[in-house]
Amino acid sequence: VRDAMMAASPSAAGGFTVSGLSVRKSEQIADLIDLFSKTQYRAKEVSPRVEAIEKRCLELFDRDYKYSIISNYSGEVCGHYPRQIVFLEYESTEVDRDRDRFESTVQISKLQDLVSRSKMARCRGRFVCPVILYNGKHICRSATLAGWGELYGRTGYNYIFSGGSDDTWTEPEEVPEDDPAVRNGESQLFDKVRGHDIKLLRYLSVRYICDLMVENKKVKFGLNVTSSEKVDKAQRYADFTLLSVPYPGCEFFKDYKDRDYTAEGLVFNWNQDFVDAPLTIPARFSQNLNIDWTRYQSWDLVEQTQNYLKLLLHIINSDDDSGLLVHCISGWDRTPLFVSLLRLSLWADGAVHANLEPAEILYLTIAYDWFLFGHMLPDRLSKGEEIFFFCFNFLKHIVSEKFSAGVPPVVPVAVVMRVLVLLLCSGSRDRGSITSLSSDFSLITEELAGASCPIADPVD
Repeated sequence: VRDAMMAASPSAAGGFTVSGLSVRKSEQIADLIDLFSKTQYRAKEVSPRVEAIEKRCLELFDRDYKYSIISNYSGEVCGHYPRQIVFLEYESTEVDRDRDRFESTVQISKLQDLVSRSKMARCRGRFVCPVILYNGKHICRSATLAGWGELYGRTGYNYIFSGGSDDTWTEPEEVPEDDPAVRNGESQLFDKVRGHDIKLLRYLSVRYICDLMVENKKVKFGLNVTSSEKVDKAQRYADFTLLSVPYPGCEFFKDYKDRDYTAEGLVFNWNQDFVDAPLTIPARFSQNLNIDWTRYQSWDLVEQTQNYLKLLLHIINSDDDSGLLVHCISGWDRTPLFVSLLRLSLWADGAVHANLEPAEILYLTIAYDWFLFGHMLPDRLSKGEEIFFFCFNFLKHIVSEKFSAGVPPVVPVAVVMRVLVLLLCSGSRDRGSITSLSSDFSLITEELAGASCPIADPVD
């Protein structure tokens, strides 16, 4: 499927060579992570280095797809989304027969209008955004629904009157929710903004919504700052298939770091007061994966992530043409984790980005799914909340065919994923700083190029 993967095929010695991984491409990833670790991306404050990253992402998308751009050049739609949001229309390498089957019916001008109208519906203006195209289906990401506190708090007012340029987070002002006039106004406002959100979801043919929040609503100072589709009082999202798949927030990954980056045996405490969202999956999905979902609170971080990824892959391979939305609260920690794992897993199957080499798909998912969509890596590193590192270190746990999207992989998944793991992990156990992670890329060629590397048994 790609020259670099052919170079990474198993050798007679029981290993593989990685001569296809160039020094230049590994240095690009190292430079990207170096900038990412020091800089919080903002659409209205872009340096030449960020512009180069944006350009590189467009080049990589262009290898496989015909796409249009949702304009966000000064952050007017969302201050922490890419300035050029890529809407994938169809695979440019498809023959005419397949193109007729999978070519998008979406008009970019209408999509831009729906995006502008719907942005207030979700936390921090992080609207439903298509990011992966798989068999004509859009896999989307977003934040959760904005609640009363955000819509009527200072952030909401600033956002409304500034045209969305205010991307700061401030605590909402207190609003008397027991006032009948206020409740009536709340209902009318939610009808309007969530109505636009629903129109956007339908326009993108999204049917399935996977909510990663461990809460039904995010509460601060007694106010519902954010909400979620599953607790919308008016049942506006009743026509969608809602899945509540609670997954620990970024704070939990401080425990992962403190355990020497060992996810095995690390179990989330489900008895905390704020945790009130149970796992809820329709039987049509839960019964086909040979997983005992009733035991989800006993799973460690590895098993939980594996099972959720299996679920997401199962959903997008269900027998219809419907898309998928994945979101957490703000959509910049847990959401990119699963979007990135989906993109890498589908790529490993040859199902998306078929013309990208390993170093290129890594660059794309780090730059686009994490950096340009606003993951706050400098802040997370300062707090030890290393969900970003977990994402790529976790790849070693999904090398079995259980994580195939259901199509025969052109290159064995195990081989592809091992290459990715070796790209990111040179064997050092010290992951205490991003410098360590970044330096791994500088050592790739020294340690791996032209070498026949023994491969450990895959971890399921």
